[in-house]
Amino acid sequence: MSRGVTAESRPREGTALALTILALVLSIFAYVLVGLGKRGKVPVTLLLYGAIFAIGFLVAHLAMRRFAPRADPALFPSAGVLTGLGFAMIFRLSGGLAAEQATWTVVGLVVFCVTIISIRDHRQLDRYTYTIGLIGLVLLLLPIVPGIGRTINGARLWVAIGPVSFQPSELGKVLIVVFLASYLNAKRELLSIATTGVGPLRIPPLKHLGPLIVAWATSLAVLFLEKDLGASLLYFAIFVVMLWVATGRTAYLAIGFALFAAGAAMGYVVFSHVQLRVDIWLHALEPSKVHALGYGQVAQAEFGMATGGLVGAGLGRGSPGLIPYASTDFIFAALGEELGLFGTAAILLLFVVLVGKGLKAAMRTPDGFGRLLATGLAAVLAIQAFVIIGGVTRVIPLTGVTLPFVSYGGSSLISNYVLLALLVRVSSGPAPGHSRTPA
Repeated sequence: MSRGVTAESRPREGTALALTILALVLSIFAYVLVGLGKRGKVPVTLLLYGAIFAIGFLVAHLAMRRFAPRADPALFPSAGVLTGLGFAMIFRLSGGLAAEQATWTVVGLVVFCVTIISIRDHRQLDRYTYTIGLIGLVLLLLPIVPGIGRTINGARLWVAIGPVSFQPSELGKVLIVVFLASYLNAKRELLSIATTGVGPLRIPPLKHLGPLIVAWATSLAVLFLEKDLGASLLYFAIFVVMLWVATGRTAYLAIGFALFAAGAAMGYVVFSHVQLRVDIWLHALEPSKVHALGYGQVAQAEFGMATGGLVGAGLGRGSPGLIPYASTDFIFAALGEELGLFGTAAILLLFVVLVGKGLKAAMRTPDGFGRLLATGLAAVLAIQAFVIIGGVTRVIPLTGVTLPFVSYGGSSLISNYVLLALLVRVSSGPAPGHSRTPA
């Protein structure tokens, strides 16, 4: 039976519309509460920003209804609520940043629609394995190119071309996942062969471990050349997870963990800023260090979240401006102060929904490429959210990656909407009228 508009898909479309409207209402409500809490009145830009979100969300919903009618109805609304909460907090912190974030939100939603419309079947991407992989690798390492690369806060992640600056690695991570899904799907049988025993583990021949070694070397290049521990951890973890899912070999998890531990140890020995972050992680709340740069940032975030308590101070009523980098690295702490434990738990649950629905789409997809693609994209969201939230809450050392859909930044927002569009496409299957048989 066609996977177009059928009797089975109509209830799902109704659910998707209801959830999209709910996401829109929650986003605008959060924005209004910020204005009331901060200035005691409804923001004068309510009609402008309300129209931007209303038109953007509804157009995205219509695009999904037309080109991806069987998509999971919770995927886009969950991301929409996260985007709305992030925008409300960014407006709370800086009206100027809010105007930029609104612009990037529009661009992200447009890119989301374009991705769904142009990629009618996710298996189209499987034809361009090495082209996509090469582009992803170039984007990943582009910041080290002399003349255009820029170092900000100790990490060389930015590229500036004329008046335009962006983080190419944000889109690069999505392309790397597409490449890995295609490559691992084609090579899974070779990579699953285990002939050598190492203690209780059985591992493949050394020649088949080449991709794992290349991925490790790439993550080390990111760490050593761009000085970004967070991105290095993200890329290598994604590869190991996808390799494990593709082969079912727990040996890859063990080898991957050992390689990452070795790389992290090397980074700690070589780079003073990695040593500083570990020290901050261990001693951020010590009285003798709490006022020092770096230590004070994490301490202020901890104090802010503690002030929030169970229900928070209320949107617009806290003091998140005291938290350094509150709109980017520490936006989770800012939200924790004003929404409390219940609010931050709701944010975590939204990420659980996104990741869970992504994995559900992977399980329901009949082709191996689609399963690996959805798994990898869901892993990106899970790992990135864990890395930044874990750093802010001092579960792990702070690494400085952005919180997907929530943090300020155009590069991150656009790439995450591309990622979301691909998840929507996999969960829906080919667009109506598009053949399921690859050309």
